[in-house]
Amino acid sequence: MNSLFFKHIDNSGLIIFRIVFGLLCALEAFGAIFTGWIRRTLIEPEFTFSFIGFEWLQPLPGNWMYVYYIIMGICGLMIMVGYKYRLSMLLFALMWTATYLMQKSSYNNHYYLLLLLSFIMVFLPANRYASIDVKLNTNLKQLSMPRWCKWVFVVQLFILYTYASVAKFYPDWLDTSVVALLMRGKADYPLIGELLQHQTVHYMIAYGGILFDGLIIPLLLFKETRKYAFFASIFFHLFNSIVFQIGIFPYMSLAFSLFFFEPKTIRDLFLKKKPFYNANEVILPNNRTLLISVFSIYFLIQIVLPLRQYFFEDNVLWTEEGHRLSWRMMLRSRSGSTNYSVIDQVTNNTIPIKLDDYLTKKQQRGASTKPDVIWQFAQHLKQDFAKKGKSVKVYVRSYVSINGKPSKLLIDPKVDLANEEWHHFKHHDWILPSK
Repeated sequence: MNSLFFKHIDNSGLIIFRIVFGLLCALEAFGAIFTGWIRRTLIEPEFTFSFIGFEWLQPLPGNWMYVYYIIMGICGLMIMVGYKYRLSMLLFALMWTATYLMQKSSYNNHYYLLLLLSFIMVFLPANRYASIDVKLNTNLKQLSMPRWCKWVFVVQLFILYTYASVAKFYPDWLDTSVVALLMRGKADYPLIGELLQHQTVHYMIAYGGILFDGLIIPLLLFKETRKYAFFASIFFHLFNSIVFQIGIFPYMSLAFSLFFFEPKTIRDLFLKKKPFYNANEVILPNNRTLLISVFSIYFLIQIVLPLRQYFFEDNVLWTEEGHRLSWRMMLRSRSGSTNYSVIDQVTNNTIPIKLDDYLTKKQQRGASTKPDVIWQFAQHLKQDFAKKGKSVKVYVRSYVSINGKPSKLLIDPKVDLANEEWHHFKHHDWILPSK
């Protein structure tokens, strides 16, 4: 155990990863500004659908979210060059977490991964070489790191990819109908748009995704298969970047390869002037019991949290209960038509609700298809009318289609959602059965 966690190895991989990670954090922050993502997601909406329990987290007023993201971008650059590393990494982690929790309209697993990695990086000695911190204080300089700094990435990725692979074993993915729906929106892509509509390509994507997610980490760990797995990773992630346009994630995923190749290889490629550490000492820190305990608890949570979907009634594809934080990536397509009826409890009159008066088009998609967002909007309507001195009930009639199948009634139209409570670990009976 001591050798596995606390044997020191050359830290070249972590140093280069810090540089790449900081650059990608900066690109993510500045990119959100220049692509209009901040305007569409955080400024234009009247309010945002936060994670339930974090409703108090709302975007800053006016244009202050631009300043917020500029600060995050600067933090990314500071991480990259290793200047006040701990402070800049912690500040980025906290600010990114706040942004993540304050809105669900643009939820994806990649944002969640960046959240986890940001906090992991806070505790890693990633600024001990090729950093401004070392230039300002040479006592910080180190050529090695304990082996657990590598394994924290390997285990995290193994959990992520394993769950991503297992989640694809369901009929709509295996018969490629989901992939066909996803590719339909790419038909106008130059050069590859028409190719992406072929069923053979759909089978390659569907089953290639299962195999890649399930095998990539073991193949990268073994020297005999590492090179081939790396080239497969390049193709896989560049394909995802071009076709799905998912920001920095494909490039961050490629950067993880730094922890699988031999440290000497990384050093020879990127840090040729750096002395190579080859002492292989086992250095036991005084807090090793605490480190092992934290390591164990963290990964136990990472293993258990995605399993909660199996303890809810009905199918997660229908109810969405347990979907988030479970590495269920690009697995389904939801569309729907939803009508909200607000009833004045005093006069019993029906108050017409136009979604355009409250929500952006992007928010309307969530408020028409996802039970938790539907519930949140019902609560918002209740609070909005309470400010006007009215006590109301909110009823919802929502027809939802999963993966292009015929629409079915999702929400019990006889239940007043404004007076229902949300339970994080309990099925909600007002979500009608999928069968």
